[in-house]
Amino acid sequence: MNQIVYTKMEGKEGIDALFLYATEGILVVNDKGEITRINPSSERLFGYEKDELIGKRIEVLIPRRLSERHKDHREKYGHNPHARSMGSGMELYGLKKDGSEFPVEISLSPYSTPDGRFVIAFIVDITVRKQAEEKLKNYSTELEKQVKNRTLILEEAIEELEKTKKDLNKALDKEKELNELKSRFVSMASHEFRTPLTTMMSSLSLVTKYGEQNDKSSQAKHVSKIKTSINNLTDILNDFLSVSKLEEGRIENVPEEMSLKSFIRDIIAEMQAMATNGQQLSHKHSGSEIAYLDKKLLKNVLFNLISNAIKFSPSGSEIEIETSVGNSSVKISVKDNGIGISQEDQKHLFERFFRGKNATHIQGTGLGLNIVLKYAELMNGKLDFESIENKGTTFTLIIPQ
Repeated sequence: MNQIVYTKMEGKEGIDALFLYATEGILVVNDKGEITRINPSSERLFGYEKDELIGKRIEVLIPRRLSERHKDHREKYGHNPHARSMGSGMELYGLKKDGSEFPVEISLSPYSTPDGRFVIAFIVDITVRKQAEEKLKNYSTELEKQVKNRTLILEEAIEELEKTKKDLNKALDKEKELNELKSRFVSMASHEFRTPLTTMMSSLSLVTKYGEQNDKSSQAKHVSKIKTSINNLTDILNDFLSVSKLEEGRIENVPEEMSLKSFIRDIIAEMQAMATNGQQLSHKHSGSEIAYLDKKLLKNVLFNLISNAIKFSPSGSEIEIETSVGNSSVKISVKDNGIGISQEDQKHLFERFFRGKNATHIQGTGLGLNIVLKYAELMNGKLDFESIENKGTTFTLIIPQ
C-alpha cells in the first residue's frame, strides 16, 4: 500500500477548524492524484466513511465515463498549476460511493510544501440550483407559449373588431348622415379606441418583460388589463353600432354598488399612458366612497372627457378630476387648462360632428361629447360645463342616487 502523505497545515487551529467545519467539500490531492486529506463535508457529499478515501485516486469521485478525460486534464494541470474554477463553461458531475451522480462546482488552488506539490479542491453540490434552473427553463418555455396564445387571442380579437367595424358601416348606411359618417369613421375609431389600444400594446410589452423577469403576478396583472381593454373595445364598438338604440332607449342603465374612489383611481392609472409631455392626472374625492352607478356607462363618459382634456391641454399641464358622493347625488368634474371653447361655439358643443373653430387642427370626429351627453341622460344625470377660451374647460356630471 502506498505510503499516505499528509499535508502540513503549519499547526494552525483556526485553519484546522475551518477545514473540519466548512460546509463546502474540501479535499487535498498530491501530484500523483492521490487524496491526502478530506474534510467531513466532502465525505458526506460523496457518501464515504471517515478516512475511507485517503490514499485513493481522485478519479474514484469522477463518473466513469469522464474519469479518463479527467486524468488527462489533471496531468496537464500539473504542468502549469494555478488557481482557477474547474471546467469553466462545462457541466461537472461527482460520483457518490453508491454510483449515483450529482452536479458540482469545483475550484482549484495549488500550493507547495517541503513534502511536495498539492492541490486543494473546493467542491459545492449544486443539485438544488440545477433543479431551480431547469424549473425556470420549463417555466420560461411555458410562459413563452402562454404569451403566444395571448397574442393569438389578441389577433383574433382585432379580427373580430375589424368584422364589427364592417358591421358598423353597414348599420350607418341606414343613417341620414350616411356620407359624413363614412368619411369620418376612421378618425372616430381613433378618437374612441386610442386608450384601450394603447393599454393593450403597453401591457403586451410588459407581459414579455415580466416573463423574462419571472414575475408571474405582474404578468397576470397585465394579461388581465389586455383582456379588459379588449372587452372595453368590444363594448364601445357595440355602443357605436347601437347609436339608434340609445336614441330609442334600448340600452339600459344598470346601477350597482361600487367604490367610486377606487373606480376613478383605476381609470386614471389606465389613462395616464395617454398623457403626453409631462401631463399629469390628479384626483380629489370627498364624501362617501360608495355610489350606485352603471360602471360601463360611467367609464365611457370619463374616458371621453379625460381623453379630450388630455388632447386639448398643453404639455406639462394638470388635468384635475374631482368626485364627491352626497346623500342625494354624485358629482364628477373634469377640469383642464387647455384651449377652451369660444362663446360662439359653446351653443353647438353637443351637436353630432361639431368641431370648435380652435380645434380643427386636433384630431377628432365631433361625436364624443354627443355620446357623453346621451350616456349622462341615460343615467338620469345632468352634464354642465364652464369654459374660457385659452384658459380651460370644466365638465361637471351630476347623477342622482
